[in-house]
Amino acid sequence: MNIKITGKDLKATEAIKDYAEKKLERIQKYFEEDFDVTVTIRTEKSMQIAEMHVVTKANTYRAETEHKDMYASIDKDIDILEGQIRKAKTKRDRINKDESIKLKDTVFTNANEKEIKDEILKTMYYDIKPIAPEDAKLKLEETKTHNFLTFINIDTGKVNVIFRLKDGKNYGLVEPEA
Repeated sequence: MNIKITGKDLKATEAIKDYAEKKLERIQKYFEEDFDVTVTIRTEKSMQIAEMHVVTKANTYRAETEHKDMYASIDKDIDILEGQIRKAKTKRDRINKDESIKLKDTVFTNANEKEIKDEILKTMYYDIKPIAPEDAKLKLEETKTHNFLTFINIDTGKVNVIFRLKDGKNYGLVEPEA
């Protein structure tokens, strides 16, 4: 982490520099590679303003806050930067996850050409919500691509499966005995 701290119409004291460097260690955990940070501090009327720029290979993050206390302004900037970095990292992770799922589906398609048998090729995850069987039927009617729906029966509290019969007009219900 390369830090440059400057003061505009204000001298950046060692105490402020040390405080900013200490606080910037909070965002260092989000990056594996080296990054640059520019901190500019200034005063306007009675307000102390801290402006921070974090530049990485992939993104640039910026925060600017004003407060009567310079240390509080630096704290706010760090909070803002940390939020921006977390949001970008979450978005990047979600995109990478989606791409890996697409890649897995492609691998499964290629694997199906070799006729793999008795293997679980795809796993789907979804929330199971407590609803009435009639509501489950209506929900299944809404989605023409799905042939079944797993739900918790609100009357019994047990996991049930409602499925579309081969005639395409009627439905079946799987309910555990015990």
